[in-house]
Amino acid sequence: MEIRAQFPGEQSPVGEFTRQPDAFRKWVTADGSSGYPAAAGRYHLYVSWACPWAHRTIIVRKLKKLEDVVGMTVVDPIRDERGWAFREGSEHSLDRINGFQFLREAYEATDPRYIGRMTVPVLWDCATKRIVTNSDDDLMRIFNGEFNRFTQSPIDLYPDGLRQEIDELNTFIYENVNDGVYRAGFATSQHAYERAARRLFAALDQLDARLATRRYLFGPESVETDWRLFVTLVRFDAVYHGHFKCNVRRIIDYPNLFGYLKDLYQTDGIAETVNFDHIKRHYYVTHDGINPTRIVPLGPDQDLSTPPGRGHLA
Repeated sequence: MEIRAQFPGEQSPVGEFTRQPDAFRKWVTADGSSGYPAAAGRYHLYVSWACPWAHRTIIVRKLKKLEDVVGMTVVDPIRDERGWAFREGSEHSLDRINGFQFLREAYEATDPRYIGRMTVPVLWDCATKRIVTNSDDDLMRIFNGEFNRFTQSPIDLYPDGLRQEIDELNTFIYENVNDGVYRAGFATSQHAYERAARRLFAALDQLDARLATRRYLFGPESVETDWRLFVTLVRFDAVYHGHFKCNVRRIIDYPNLFGYLKDLYQTDGIAETVNFDHIKRHYYVTHDGINPTRIVPLGPDQDLSTPPGRGHLA
């Protein structure tokens, strides 16, 4: 039987998924020194509710109250060989900024020679008609720090005193959890799958232990690391546990991680950024190499609105 990789260009000879790097890494700055000055109405965010990397940027935009400063358009969760598409539908729409039918048009407008995979999120500059960045890491920090004069939100998700520790834990979580679920799910050899899955659950065990004595990863306030982890945890039981074969344990089985997930989910405005319909349809329908029938499961029946039970932690 022929084994078909989901993204052949990102698969190693031994069956490991190796994610492509972000293609565009320009920066919006408060003082404009980068050539992309922070300004209300100048930039537009292209995202998918389904994608965890895009979800991170949606969350920071929400927490920093930038909805009226940076516009946003959501793509259809069903992606085919043409890539992400702009279609009218439930919680997604046509592109009313540029009239693009597909996200690849934004990439081609920025670099006609671009040959990589077209990914979300994308921050589009309406003034220069090009992509500023497609890096979710950069966008989280741009939204956190460069648009402060346009918002009354006092939140700082990347405080000076914690930056080195945040960077270190971000790397650990990315390699073992955020990308770890993909390394397991997109593996095309038993060895590659087992290696990724074992590292994933070892990391989740460590994080569960860390959260036994603190409300969030660094104490009483959430930082960007918490939201980077959240987007994977909220998809885990619905998608990664079954679809990506990450089935050693569910998040609901972890005494601390599950309460922590509910605590973050119940933060003001966050529940409305979680669209399980888009999430499930995207993974189960788009990844037909993994799920050739494209049948979307009904479950799980999970309630993230019950009390987290973590208010006593510092």
